[in-house]
Amino acid sequence: MLKTLKKYPILFLSLFVALMLLPNLETLQVTIMEARNFITAREMIENDNWILTTMNGEARYQKPPLPTWLSALSSMIFGVKSVFGMRLPAVFMVMIVGNYMFYLSRSILKSRMHSMINALVVVTSFYVIGITIEAPWDIFAHGFMLIAIYNLNKVFKKEDANWKNALQAGVFIGLSILCKGPVSFYALLLPFLLAYGFSLKYKYIKRKATALVSTLIVALVVGGWWYLYVRLQDPETFNAITSKETGNWTSYNVRPFYYYWSFFTQSGLWTIPAVISLIYPYLKTRVSHYKAYKLSFLWTIFAVILLSIIPEKKSRYLMPVLIPLAFNIGFYIEYLFRKFKTLKDKRETIPVYFNFGLIAIISIALPFILYFVLKVETQNLWFIIAAMLFPFIGVYIFMQLKQKDIKNVFLSTVVFFAAVFTFGLPIVEQLRSENYKSISDLRAENELRGIELYAYNYIAPETIWSYGGIIKQIPIKDNAYVFPTKAEFGVLVNDMTEKQKDILYTNFNVKEITTYDLNHANKDSKQYNKRLFSRYFIVSKK
Repeated sequence: MLKTLKKYPILFLSLFVALMLLPNLETLQVTIMEARNFITAREMIENDNWILTTMNGEARYQKPPLPTWLSALSSMIFGVKSVFGMRLPAVFMVMIVGNYMFYLSRSILKSRMHSMINALVVVTSFYVIGITIEAPWDIFAHGFMLIAIYNLNKVFKKEDANWKNALQAGVFIGLSILCKGPVSFYALLLPFLLAYGFSLKYKYIKRKATALVSTLIVALVVGGWWYLYVRLQDPETFNAITSKETGNWTSYNVRPFYYYWSFFTQSGLWTIPAVISLIYPYLKTRVSHYKAYKLSFLWTIFAVILLSIIPEKKSRYLMPVLIPLAFNIGFYIEYLFRKFKTLKDKRETIPVYFNFGLIAIISIALPFILYFVLKVETQNLWFIIAAMLFPFIGVYIFMQLKQKDIKNVFLSTVVFFAAVFTFGLPIVEQLRSENYKSISDLRAENELRGIELYAYNYIAPETIWSYGGIIKQIPIKDNAYVFPTKAEFGVLVNDMTEKQKDILYTNFNVKEITTYDLNHANKDSKQYNKRLFSRYFIVSKK
């Protein structure tokens, strides 16, 4: 297996990500951020809103369109209702992050095996995968920026101007901006540039000044044209949205400066190695490439500091930190590859045994958790596979730990992570709550009834996505609802105050038809989300 990794690293990484994520790509419930993206993609195709993007028929300029374009193009192949098609581009971006982590690492470290360690760590860091459904724009923005960083590193290494890589860097910085504005420039590129200056040093920079200026110009052209076009075509809406989004940076979800300083936990399986890799005085004398370790360490720390300066904070904003952190973790794992068999100091060996031993225990215990805690039926095919596979992985990790073969321990841990997605997600899908009821058939039912559907107050984006079309909002004018003039129409309601209920029942004959619930969790669960519940009424004039 190690020989295959060395010989075909990019093919191996791509197949690994594909086998891990593609088989169950439609399994997980569509999130609110995904739903917004998918609705916009659907309306691009159905309403031809490719530039002046919309969500539920209203302007949606909060996010640039490139990820949505890619989802729309994919869904034109797989169908506009296909969650698989909508999510597929994000999986390709995970492949790109893994592949370019390998390319960047090899360019700096000159070691295929060390570079593969870094790549496998990044694609098995929990939030790198999680961000693809929680905030799908982010993986695109940071994936394209990582390609740009790889090209900039090529520019910095050469004595003379490297126009090819400089222009390529500009293109991919621009593509990143077309995904999420300047976010990745600030959170990933800027900390890299700072760290590079402190570690590897900028050499012959005057010779490259013109090429680097061209990088910025190309980035601004590629990344800025959409903003300019929308600003000229719909200035009032664009300015209102921009003003609100900018205001959120200082007034919305404000958290203290230290809010992000548990960032290493987002690497999931690699939390303990991440902590150890950040103990600079300990690891700096043990790594195989000190300057590169200093680069990854400072890149990680600068990224966290820069993100901490912004008052608005959310855990998902930390995802770009996992890229340099994976690079940093790789130095510790590579050190264990070389030295663990000869280590005698228990202060060095105990954390290794604890980390990987804990993963082995979880792997062995997983079938018991599924049966006794989640009440999975034993005749379930996926449970049978899991019951045989996970204990085997766990026992194998223990055996390799006993032999101090960290290479096999590491690879087994990577396989465990992939197996959870490949064989665990189908089990989770089959645990869907009995109260779950999709709204996907309502559109066709209303067409047969010959009535239109309207939203009374807030309706969740997930509900709109599942419905399959635009749900017009009943507008408010002069503090009063302006109801449709039609004799009969449908109304979808998430929740109503007594006043709102009184308005509806006073003015119309109201008949409740059914309820819809998109929750996969039971009502008594902490994961149950009330906004995914809605009531459907048919109302007619009195």
